[in-house]
Amino acid sequence: MIRSFLLLSLLFLCQPVLAGNPIDFTPHGSQPGLTFALEGGAKCHSCHAGYYGDPNYDNDKHFMPYTTWAGSMKAQATRDPLFWAALDVANNDIPGVGDFCLKCHTPQGWFKGHVVKPVNQGDPWLDGANGCELQGDHVARNTEGNDYTGVTCHFCHRMDQHGPNGEAQIIENGNVWLDDEACAGGFGPCRKGPYDYPVGGAVGEPPHDWAYSDFIQSAEFCGSCHDVSSPEVDDNGTLRYAQLFWHNGTETAQPMPIERTYTEWQQSLYADLIFRDPLELADYGQIPVLLKGETCQSCHMPQTDNMAARACVFNAPGDRENNLRTHQFAGGNTWVPQVIKAVYGDQLEMVDQGIKELLDLTTTYAENMLQLHSAAVDVELVSNDGTNLVVDVKVTNLTGHKLPTGYPEGRRMWINLLATDDGATDLFESGAYDPVTAVLTEDPQIKVYESLQGQWDEKSGTCEVEDESNNKMFHFVLNDCIYKDNRIPPLGFRGGNDITLAPVGITYPNAPQNSDYLVNYDVTRYTIPVTGAQFPVTVTATLKYQTASKEYIDFLDAEATANSIPSENVMCDRSWTVGPQNQSRGAFAKQLWQNHGQSAPVDMVIDIQQFGGSP
Repeated sequence: MIRSFLLLSLLFLCQPVLAGNPIDFTPHGSQPGLTFALEGGAKCHSCHAGYYGDPNYDNDKHFMPYTTWAGSMKAQATRDPLFWAALDVANNDIPGVGDFCLKCHTPQGWFKGHVVKPVNQGDPWLDGANGCELQGDHVARNTEGNDYTGVTCHFCHRMDQHGPNGEAQIIENGNVWLDDEACAGGFGPCRKGPYDYPVGGAVGEPPHDWAYSDFIQSAEFCGSCHDVSSPEVDDNGTLRYAQLFWHNGTETAQPMPIERTYTEWQQSLYADLIFRDPLELADYGQIPVLLKGETCQSCHMPQTDNMAARACVFNAPGDRENNLRTHQFAGGNTWVPQVIKAVYGDQLEMVDQGIKELLDLTTTYAENMLQLHSAAVDVELVSNDGTNLVVDVKVTNLTGHKLPTGYPEGRRMWINLLATDDGATDLFESGAYDPVTAVLTEDPQIKVYESLQGQWDEKSGTCEVEDESNNKMFHFVLNDCIYKDNRIPPLGFRGGNDITLAPVGITYPNAPQNSDYLVNYDVTRYTIPVTGAQFPVTVTATLKYQTASKEYIDFLDAEATANSIPSENVMCDRSWTVGPQNQSRGAFAKQLWQNHGQSAPVDMVIDIQQFGGSP
């Protein structure tokens, strides 16, 4: 029996989050019951969005804050069907833990007390960890009354570095502090932003109360949510971690490190105030495109150079040229925005008829991030004796964190290597992906970059990532060990000796110029049989990225079936006509996956080389 499942069964399975027997999975940071409730994005839409059909819309859609946000995955965080399917698995594994998940995916609903927390002391705790107490629905207008609006403007622009009594920032798990005091103008809490408006400046002050914030411009601001650990829970007054981290057979005193995007950046040269000169960067294997310290915002909220840039419809076009960070928040997810478009696009009331176009733009932003800013691939000949052609494929990480990073379940990147001879005969392929079956062939030479997390089995002394039928498991909240993490480190990565950050199952060498750093590239050697081939032989190396693997989708569906998880309407006593109303969320996610491209992998970068005959 896997130790962690047994332990959590004893701790949690008999203790659902109900009135009179509360386990608080989210005891840190600001809590529900705010004096000033979080407002919906519609409050910002009236001034900070481009309007579909307006003469300026073709420009505004590329830089206006609300408009660029509206198609992003932050705006879709409470519509994402993978999230809801995974939430059901989490709540089945540890009843009530969905409170921890929903805190980040619907901050508006969570801070209103629509999940499990009492809004006022003495109120009964809701049993809404499955999302059934949320108000609104997937397609309702993005107002204060709709909890399905994702990570909203008001949430981010009210975040403080310190709590009301000077409490320090807590980096991880969405443990944020929200400003809950009225500005001098009585408008409510100040909208915090990166601008300090000078008297008589070229850009006038906004019509609402505002406050300049260094914090909102920092990577630490993003770290509040983009480091995730097994939560510290309050069990009737006793604080403990829901899961402790097992490393090399030893149970540490640390929580399970689920995601570490912020800390990966913080332990890289990107976090340094001053980068080295371009020649030294080249020595580390990095294309020297960045010459100074970079934050998360530098890449994921790039400055617009549009000559018509403005932040508000009342401002003249051009008053924010080169002075406005676009709210794209692009990552690697090209698939879910298209699913949202197909399922909800015709009804979604976020920006009138323009939402489909904005979801397409989000997909384009993600494709650009993957293909232009993430990696480089180089194929180099090692030897050719006429029998075997040996090549090295070098993949260099150009990002400021591990590649890939973020939520580990279902995400992967791999090398597809194809060799053909001059007669167009396929000689060899590694990392073959079948677009019909969505099966990735795991041949003996394949290189897949991923993080596989599992559950420690004390009896066997192994980190288990498969069930008895050899199917991969993705028990997000039960995982307490890392079986594999061969993701490529960022430039100047200093986390090689940190057990929560270090590679697992692979050894990255130290950088030649500094033994404290790991290199930011990986080299894979391939042996290609070429007996009888017509030379020259063409070798094509393609780096591919996939958001949701077949194994992950099958797992979500199988868990819903095995545990008799009901449809959303039955679970929540609803009569909805949107979303997974008449099927389990796991079955809904699989249906969408099957009907909308099966999360087709994206070709990130390609290198093609030709090699002649044997020496």
